Amino acid sequence: MDCGGVSSLQNLQALSALLSTQQEEQEEEDCKVTASARLGPGQIGPPPKKDKEESAANVKKYSKDIWSEEEVAEGSQYDDLADLRPQPEYEIILKQSVGTEDLFLGLSGKDPSSMCCEAMLVKIKLPDTKATDVVLDIKEKFLDLRTAKYKLGLHLPHPIHNQEGKAQFFSEREELQVTLLMKRPMDSINMQ
Repeated sequence: MDCGGVSSLQNLQALSALLSTQQEEQEEEDCKVTASARLGPGQIGPPPKKDKEESAANVKKYSKDIWSEEEVAEGSQYDDLADLRPQPEYEIILKQSVGTEDLFLGLSGKDPSSMCCEAMLVKIKLPDTKATDVVLDIKEKFLDLRTAKYKLGLHLPHPIHNQEGKAQFFSEREELQVTLLMKRPMDSINMQ
């Protein structure tokens, strides 16, 4: 029995040593998993600012202002909730100038994507409206249209040159078409 006891004691110690190394390896793997598991979208980029830093960054020019001009969407001054005129149907179509060198040879590097578009066409259906009844105001990112029967305040999907557009009213279709040239400040970089 003594031999069995020594043998079993040695077996227990060997088993204990084997298990302790497996536990240490398991703990190391768990540490690696938890370290990588803690990474998420919140860890990308600079750490978030502290409250004191944010309050210092948001110091306003006038203490009674509740928002800055940058926070107010362009065209919000035209929103009138008491005005019950309906919004007319409209459609926005992006356009690009394509020549034969683009179509057949692909020399300019243009593709059919919206990134290569230079103009925006806004078609507005205005039933029972005359061209003289239309009041149109265009800002860099906002189109405001008013008639006796309709009102449209449209936030444009892309900044435009508000002085370089054109508008045509087609009486037979009762439709106003407004063509606006888009501002493309990165074209010199993107179109190379």
